[in-house]
Amino acid sequence: MLYKTKGVCASQISFEVKDNKVHNVSFLGGCSGNTQGVGRLVEGMDADEAIKRLKGIRCGFKPTSCPDQLARALEEYKNTQNG
Repeated sequence: MLYKTKGVCASQISFEVKDNKVHNVSFLGGCSGNTQGVGRLVEGMDADEAIKRLKGIRCGFKPTSCPDQLARALEEYKNTQNG
């Protein structure tokens, strides 16, 4: 899935979900080391667990962050699969 981010330095996130496990997370833009780290940390993680851990993380004074945007992207993905 390709997700267009809002309110962060990264402009988009691509990822796959197979059997509710997160794979191949890649951010376009953003802080390279941090976004690569997030992608590697969630690799193979249950999508619901990733959402639980990442949702609500803020970046400085911004109301969101790259990890929070990934959680939102995963929620959107799950909503499109369930409805």
